[in-house]
Amino acid sequence: MDFYVQYLSFFVIQTEDQSSKSYKHYQTLDREAYETSELKKFLDGEFARIVKRKAERNPFSEQVPTKIGRFIVEPGFELAGNPNYALFQRIRFAEDSQQFLYASDELVRAYMDTSAVRGGALIVVSAKLSKWFDDPILFVMKCDFEPKIATIADEKSLVRHVDMAISAKNIKAIQYPHIPEEGMLEEWELKLHQSSHARYFEDFLKFVSYEPSVPQIVNEQVLGMVHEYMEQKWHDQPAEHEGRQREAEEIELWAASEQRELQQKWSHEQVSEAAMRIVERQPEIELKFKLDGVTVRALLADYGQSVHVAQLHGRYVLLIEGDSFQFEKGFSPVELLHPESFEDVARKLIEKPAPAPDGTFAGGTGGGDGVPW
Repeated sequence: MDFYVQYLSFFVIQTEDQSSKSYKHYQTLDREAYETSELKKFLDGEFARIVKRKAERNPFSEQVPTKIGRFIVEPGFELAGNPNYALFQRIRFAEDSQQFLYASDELVRAYMDTSAVRGGALIVVSAKLSKWFDDPILFVMKCDFEPKIATIADEKSLVRHVDMAISAKNIKAIQYPHIPEEGMLEEWELKLHQSSHARYFEDFLKFVSYEPSVPQIVNEQVLGMVHEYMEQKWHDQPAEHEGRQREAEEIELWAASEQRELQQKWSHEQVSEAAMRIVERQPEIELKFKLDGVTVRALLADYGQSVHVAQLHGRYVLLIEGDSFQFEKGFSPVELLHPESFEDVARKLIEKPAPAPDGTFAGGTGGGDGVPW
């Protein structure tokens, strides 16, 4: 990808704390000035790297560093009414370096209002990719200051401290418009890349929304199924029925909990059918849980196929079947095992003494209630 820079504005942000923040404009370069500047060497390759960076519209994690955003527009209003879009357009289509600087300065001032903004260089660039597009692409790049950076000095002093050092290694970036595939511009969308824990750009782009992650979508699907189940189970009872209210409160507490336990409300068939509905839309969705101190990580599609859950003497039993084992890192004597037959292991578990009464699990198996799908 051969980009050529039309205009570039370079700003430096200084922060001592959140109450003491300032920024300074260093230079605005046109195409000719950029070609002979040291910035060209620093940024060479970054534009292509940003454009090629992949982003899922519905990521598989809520903490992904690269996201696709979409401008928010009220029904009946045009895209030009979105303040973030309007500012980006003014920067992209500035007619001269002065217009570009004014619009870029407006962007930096908005960025300075974000929470927990850190010192560093903020670089605003309008660049063309002539192979594909006539219109320029906007890049906003933030390089945080690197702490404890030094250059090699003479034999006596060894190193020399460098103030305000920046690195291209951890550049945070906004690209507008989004390029979903070669030769295609999506005017409604932008792509941003930032540290997964940082939210600088999301705070700054107040009029941009992001598609939910796959776990969020699945959570909504499961809660929707639970509400369908509740409606069917209690359809002939009024909303103020004591049992209905109590179960609704239990479901609400379950849904809000970070650490959740097995609820024992649905039968295996009900769970299998609910899982199938989710897997049809998200085949790669994971199934992760702990049984006491043992962590299990599988696919939801594996439930009932190669992952089975049962009860025995008031305790849980997890059965996992497969064709081969794979061990990693440190050796274990288990790797030398010649497995017993399933029947022998099952007999040992069945004959194993039951736990004391105070160690049993409360709650029924739930099997009689139907589901509305």
